[in-house]
Amino acid sequence: MNQQGKLYLIPSSMGEGAVIGLPQYAIEVVHTLDTFVAERAKTARRFLKDIKTPVPFNDMTFYELNKHTDKNERETFLDDIFEGKNMGLLSEAGCPGVADPGAEIVALAHRRGVEVVPFVGPSSILLALMASGMNGQQFAFTGYLPSKPEARIKALKREESQSIAHNQTRIFIETPYRNNALIQDALKHLSPYTRFCIAVDLTLPTQFISTKTIREWQQNPPPDFHKRPAIFLIYNSSQKTYKAKKPPSSKFKGKRRR
Repeated sequence: MNQQGKLYLIPSSMGEGAVIGLPQYAIEVVHTLDTFVAERAKTARRFLKDIKTPVPFNDMTFYELNKHTDKNERETFLDDIFEGKNMGLLSEAGCPGVADPGAEIVALAHRRGVEVVPFVGPSSILLALMASGMNGQQFAFTGYLPSKPEARIKALKREESQSIAHNQTRIFIETPYRNNALIQDALKHLSPYTRFCIAVDLTLPTQFISTKTIREWQQNPPPDFHKRPAIFLIYNSSQKTYKAKKPPSSKFKGKRRR
């Protein structure tokens, strides 16, 4: 009987020229692998080439995991592990299983009794939180906000309310071509006391990270971040926000005549 293999979770670089990558011990393990699950085989090959894998690509097997992958097919992706092979799970960028479809394969590994081995590597969520100066004790990642303006504004206000209610940093992302629209909505509709962090091109030479209050951003607007990978954080510990003014009372306050 073959000894059962393991599933290694392999963070990949977050863009060309990234300065943060896998530690050497992880690279040494990845160099021994020839079977991978990845969102796109093309991206996986590029990453493996960058870390100078000694295994020829012709000898490798890639299982693609994306929205087009049949559910029944996914259930077979880990079969090679039971033939004694170690396998690697690669994300498109950053950490597998974190805001990433690879979580399905990790869940499958647990159901089938496969040992899961995570490696240290770049995570935009953690890096942005570290660099924001916001509450690192209590935080929540809420993924993508709605794309339609009205729904996005409601979501931003909800994120702010949750931050105030729970003393919590709220972290979210946006499709890069909607970055500027999200920023404009935040500056227009959030409380001037709310701190807003914009983290762009993390780990790349063009990296930009800055935290200011909404009021400060309004006074000194951020540059154009159209189509650049970004992550956003808000935090309001002051419990201060916009309050609607009460309408004047219509009751007659003078002496009542009889």
